Amino acid sequence: MAKTFEFESSVGDGGETHQRVPKKADHASGEMHLTTNQGIRVSDNQNSLKAGERGPTLLEDFVLREKIFHFDHERIPERIVHARGSAAHGYFENYKSLADITKADIFQRAGEKTPLFTRFSTVAGGAGSVDTPRDVRGFAVKFYTKEGNWDLVGNNIPVFFIQDAIKFPDLVHAVKMEADRAFPQAGSAHDTFWDWASLMPESTHMLMWAMSDRTIPRSLRMIEGFGVHTFQMVNAKGKVTFVKFHWRPKLGIQSTVWDEALKLQAADNDYHRRDLWESIAMGAFPEWELGIQAFDQKFADKQPYDVLDPTKIIPEEDVPLRMIGRMVLDRNPDNFFAETEQVAYCPANIVPGVDFTNDPLLQGRLFSYLDTQKSRLGTANFHQLPINAPKCPVMNFQRDGMMQMAVPKGRANYEPNSLSAHGEEGGPRECPMTGFTTANAVTGEDEQGGKLRVRTELFADHYSQARMFWKSMTENEQAHIASSFVFELSKVVLEQVPPRMIANLRNVDEDLAKRVADGMNLELPKKAQARREVVDMKPSPALSIQKKMKKTLDGRKVGILFADGSDPAEIKAVKTAVEKAGAVAFLIAPKVGGAKVKGGAILKADGQLAGSRSQLFDAVAVVLSEAGCKMLMTEAAAVQFVMDAFGHLKAIGASDAAQPLLDKAGVVADDGVTGLGKDFIAAAQLRFWAREPSVRLLA
Repeated sequence: MAKTFEFESSVGDGGETHQRVPKKADHASGEMHLTTNQGIRVSDNQNSLKAGERGPTLLEDFVLREKIFHFDHERIPERIVHARGSAAHGYFENYKSLADITKADIFQRAGEKTPLFTRFSTVAGGAGSVDTPRDVRGFAVKFYTKEGNWDLVGNNIPVFFIQDAIKFPDLVHAVKMEADRAFPQAGSAHDTFWDWASLMPESTHMLMWAMSDRTIPRSLRMIEGFGVHTFQMVNAKGKVTFVKFHWRPKLGIQSTVWDEALKLQAADNDYHRRDLWESIAMGAFPEWELGIQAFDQKFADKQPYDVLDPTKIIPEEDVPLRMIGRMVLDRNPDNFFAETEQVAYCPANIVPGVDFTNDPLLQGRLFSYLDTQKSRLGTANFHQLPINAPKCPVMNFQRDGMMQMAVPKGRANYEPNSLSAHGEEGGPRECPMTGFTTANAVTGEDEQGGKLRVRTELFADHYSQARMFWKSMTENEQAHIASSFVFELSKVVLEQVPPRMIANLRNVDEDLAKRVADGMNLELPKKAQARREVVDMKPSPALSIQKKMKKTLDGRKVGILFADGSDPAEIKAVKTAVEKAGAVAFLIAPKVGGAKVKGGAILKADGQLAGSRSQLFDAVAVVLSEAGCKMLMTEAAAVQFVMDAFGHLKAIGASDAAQPLLDKAGVVADDGVTGLGKDFIAAAQLRFWAREPSVRLLA
């Protein structure tokens, strides 16, 4: 029998270690005891009730159900999390038959296309927040298959903060705006989040991802997506294969830098939403490949982690991705509210051939989503809304309810019935041959064990994969992570929290912890006690953004700044070259009406300088005459335009006459500062990370 543990120890306010242990109740002492809403004291608020150590979560767990139920109904009517979203219609195209591992109809025929609707979102902010805070991005896909709707509901990060769904309300309460003051909105840099996170060592791996550039993406078209959990695929013979789902963007993964992300919030609150919409509108359809990591129980048993632990990944170097199809988003919604806002995703929506595992976070999600959708959309009939309705027949005996849009006929609203024997319609019947059957029932496996609030011992390793993630980064990415921790923890007023978090980080990497401590001018605290010995895993280059960034302008946007007297031939040459490379060229002038270029003609601009800051673009070209340059040197927006482009490590192409403006903006010549020819197009495909130490201090 595998070893189990109840809950990870955590470091107390003074650096000492506390272990949660049972304690006799003392009603007379005035101590505060956690209870349910019925006043029943809670003995364990960290683990849901399971059938055995690794079994499924039990429906009788009234503590879990009440906690999730109340949490699901806290916000009316917007989503509690993932409220700020953008979405699009599209299709999934299967590459070839996957009959060897799944009987799911969607994967049986090569080239077959299945309609879908995909929604991207931030997590912490409300519906009226901005697009670009440091935050996880939701990545939810609704496949309208011939066998019913399948919802693959995940994030742009493959792990999560918690191991058990019973902790989800605590996580979200902590990261949301603080209860007494209703700020900060859409940000984790505040007391309550880091107080909670520093007391939850299991969040450490996710924190490494959250403090990385993954949470400040350049575009929704350039994020990866993950199913997070381990799922099962089942073939026609009942053979079970474990799978993890990955979405890989055709354009490659790309992020911003922190200063750029901050300024994007001011430049365009709707930056990601606008970028997605405009790309689809112009026919540059975003595309992702769907890959799976497929493995069996034998592989799982050999790993130093539990594959059911949602705070762990399976390195791609151990189980390479098998690409099985592609998603293309080719149509914008017709109405934001009716589609993007009313779409209801639920991880419990699966089709025959796909099944759940006993991941305790997934098990809680299977209950939570359906419940919260009823609250948000006001009726149990939300599945009849056009955006949620399956594109295959729906036949059952569910009736009535608020906003019933179907008109069932006949007397049959129950089964079994014998109405057909009297010439009446008897209604649908269950189908053992083609209906959904859980994988365990197919394989004949039994899950036995006592009713326990525990986790297996492997779940207690909270630092090994966090260390692997750190070691997989480039030096530049490591500097960004350390600097992010410093920035966030510097916003924390509670004095006991930063040392406690740094004590946890010492289990990840001593240099990381020291850099964060130095960045806050704190002494390095005593290392937090780890429940299990940290294992040194091999670095995984697949985890790094910079190591696998594509050298391309495809899908990018280049800003071209011009003014009175600029040479239209130079502008046209740059614009043509940029568009030939697959990017969008955007003309910028001091006035949106344009400028009087060389020869006297008026060249219209796409945007005004004051409202088209360089952070909106992947690279910039500055095409000026001597007179135009002299004029713009007195315009702060022009100086800042160039200064930000340089500070955000972007390529800058400039005409000879524009050099004084570059000098005033503090631009120093390097490989990313070029003329307006082919060298600019080549440079525009990159970010110049070597420049960063000269433009900002990093931890």
